[in-house]
Amino acid sequence: MAAAASTSMAATTPVLLHRLPAVRPAAVFCPLPQRPTLSATPFKLLKECRRTSQFLVKASSSEESSLDTNELFNELKEKWDAVENKTTVIIYGGGSIVAIWLASTVVGAINSIPLLPKILELVGLAYIAWFVYRYLLYKSSRKELVTDIEALKNKIAGTE
Repeated sequence: MAAAASTSMAATTPVLLHRLPAVRPAAVFCPLPQRPTLSATPFKLLKECRRTSQFLVKASSSEESSLDTNELFNELKEKWDAVENKTTVIIYGGGSIVAIWLASTVVGAINSIPLLPKILELVGLAYIAWFVYRYLLYKSSRKELVTDIEALKNKIAGTE
């Protein structure tokens, strides 16, 4: 009786089949391969996608955008030969690499402390709010900020 009930249930259950459209699309663009089905149409489309993608991937080689490595190497060599005190440049370069590594280590250590990054975020947001209120909100304070920046530029450039 149970077997008869299960076969009758199977006979009344509607079967849903996914059918592909019979019309091929006019433009073939395939960002991802299609699912394989029993029909041969998707494989033809996939084959055409692969064939046309070879043409889409090729880059144009123009004289304007090409970079001549020999020319670049020669310019760098000339600039290095023009430097008088090479040991100072090497020491400054090595020191800057060590300073970046050390700063990265310190930031990583601070970031590993559970509550400190969130507190520092709040401090940063508070400073941004103060800066906007102090220098950007009113026209007179914006003029003051511009004069301060110009004075700092002149001080750095040595024209003051």
